[in-house]
Amino acid sequence: MRPDTPAEHIAEAERLIRTATRYPEDQEPLLLQAAAHLELADARERASALYDRLLAGEPADPYLIKALQAANLWEYGHEPEARALIQGIRAASPADPAPWEVIAEALEAHDELAASEECFTQAATLLISEDAPLTPATTALLTGRHRVRRLLGLPHDDWDMVADTRHTGPIPLDELHDPKRIWALGSDDPAELRAEIARLRAELGDRRAALSRPFPVAILHWPQRELAELLTGYPTLASEYPSHEAHLAQVEASLRALTASGTTNLGIVTASVPSYEAFAASEKTSPASPSLLPEYATTLAARGKATPWPPPPNAPCWCTSTKPYSECHGAT
Repeated sequence: MRPDTPAEHIAEAERLIRTATRYPEDQEPLLLQAAAHLELADARERASALYDRLLAGEPADPYLIKALQAANLWEYGHEPEARALIQGIRAASPADPAPWEVIAEALEAHDELAASEECFTQAATLLISEDAPLTPATTALLTGRHRVRRLLGLPHDDWDMVADTRHTGPIPLDELHDPKRIWALGSDDPAELRAEIARLRAELGDRRAALSRPFPVAILHWPQRELAELLTGYPTLASEYPSHEAHLAQVEASLRALTASGTTNLGIVTASVPSYEAFAASEKTSPASPSLLPEYATTLAARGKATPWPPPPNAPCWCTSTKPYSECHGAT
């Protein structure tokens, strides 16, 4: 179950901080996720302390951390510091789209629309070239730029047209970003209200996908030998895994159900008994506890151990059968 209340977010953040202490090689992604949970719990000063802790070392992605720190600081009354960080990032011109998107959206969230549009445009000019294909990250920059330009009432340019073309959602991007949509919420026409609810759901799906990008929703996969060893040592888990074949089918079914519900950025993490036992010891919990399994999967995903799902149709299936995915678990 995902955290929902502030107390649950705090508990998850503290668990991730403990895990980061035990796995220093994975400290950066774990502490970034912990900071995100603290922000969701409105514990912004604690989140800021985690960002400072990361920046005091030698982080792999300092500009992303500074961008997240700026957005967080602005939210709890430290606007001058946030602006200084944003200016420093823009001056440094990082080659990663992620910090650009964070600072441009921070400016947008505080009604600095012109500055947000300038930031998105600066990033697009720096990172997008005619001889290189767009990536999901650079496409997200163009989508954000499109939204802000619509709010400013600016005419479409070439990049706006590219954003329109790349958008695959059920609601056209022009309609999704229409600043007049807000007036539809005051309508008495049920058809108009239903249409607006559909637009909002589509927009929420896009935002959820953006928020989930660094930390995929991952399902635990036990190779056959590892599962046999697990059930030999902890037979109480047999109710979770009646057979290896049933386990593989359940992994695929769970991922397809998540896709059908609108969840994106899905992944699979491969488990091993030694790793699982070490995780149980770190959590001071028995490996025989079924409730530990989803926490183990989440931690592996946060440590960057997830493999994206689904694989390409002709790539080997995730179950390691060596068959193409389209002929194995990807078959209809």
